[in-house]
Order: sequence, then C-alpha cells, then structure tokens
Amino acid sequence: MSTDNSRSILKGRGVPVPGDDIDTDRIIPARFMKSISFAELGAHAFHDERFDGEGGPREHPFNDPRYAGASILIANRNFGCGSSREHAPQALMRWGIRAVIGESFAEIFSGNCTAMGIPALRVAHDRAQRLIERIQRHPECDLHIDLQARTVRVSGGGLDEETLPFDMPAGDRQGLISGDWDTTGVLLANLEAIRRTAAGLPYMGGFARG
Repeated sequence: MSTDNSRSILKGRGVPVPGDDIDTDRIIPARFMKSISFAELGAHAFHDERFDGEGGPREHPFNDPRYAGASILIANRNFGCGSSREHAPQALMRWGIRAVIGESFAEIFSGNCTAMGIPALRVAHDRAQRLIERIQRHPECDLHIDLQARTVRVSGGGLDEETLPFDMPAGDRQGLISGDWDTTGVLLANLEAIRRTAAGLPYMGGFARG
C-alpha cells in the first residue's frame, strides 16, 4: 500500500475475507500469543483456517496467490468480535494489512486498529458485498481510500470506476489524518515539555531521569 503525504490517502489492492462474526481467535489463535513480541504473528494470521492439522494449506484468501501483496481487507458484519486481544490487528498488520473495510466491527478491535494507524471503515451491507464480489472476480482492482472525503474509490478489472462512501468515528478519522493516533510518537515529540512539567511537580522529585 502507498500513503499520500497528507496521511489521508491510502492506496492498495484488496483481499476479501467474507463472513459475519469473524472473531479474534480465528484471526490469531490463542496458542500463537505466547511470543515476546508481535513480530512473527503475521505468519499465523487465520492459521487454523489456512492450514490443516498436518500443516497443509487449505483454501483461504490469505493463501490465494491472486491476493499476494494485497493490503486492504474487506469483511462483513461484526469483524473482530470476541476477546480484546491486540494481537488480532497486530497479526493482520504484519501479514500486510493497512486498512480494513467492513459492515461493522467490534468496538475494541476497531479501537486497537486505530491505535496502530489502521483505518477500520464501515460501509453498508450491499456495498460490502459488491466490493467483495468485485475483488473476487477481479483481484487486480485498485482501492483508493480518502479519509478526508470519506470515500473508497474502486477502479480496474475492466469495469467502470465506482466510489463508495464509508463511515467511521470522527475522532478516529481525525486522529488518523493528523497522525495523533500514534500516542507514543506524540509523547516523544513533546518529551522536553513533559520533562519541564514533571520537574515542577513536587511528587515527581527524587526519581532518576533517563
């Protein structure tokens, strides 16, 4: 996926993962959550749906070579339900996903996505289905997400260009546009101001400074 300098434009190809109520345990099975970091989780995204008990590949969009390099996941209703594990969007991001489009999302999953800089865009049922079916027929289609305009433009595959409106919480959208979703980055950028404030607080005295 490419990102425009304004942070509000994202471009890439789609990978459809149709179905309602796809939960976090399906996205990343709990046994893969024992690692110290998130670095290796991408290889295990949808593991039990992608591989059989012997490790052989099953039929799944994440195994389909037509979607190799895709960066925008398209789902249906209540995607990311189940537990609050951050590992689910972490696994998707490390597989290569940079945005998710669906009919609806579990609130905690959506919040975790935003905290990682991944837009979770909500579209109506008929539009989600149309998008899934178009990409299943034409995986080479390009998707152009405009967070400012709140639209997804679909082009390619020998079909007419189509623009679909999406919805998302206003605070999440603005944070992604401005870059304020990266709370660690905001803190680091204001480190000296934080130190000055901390130095004036009587209960902060006596602590070692790194």
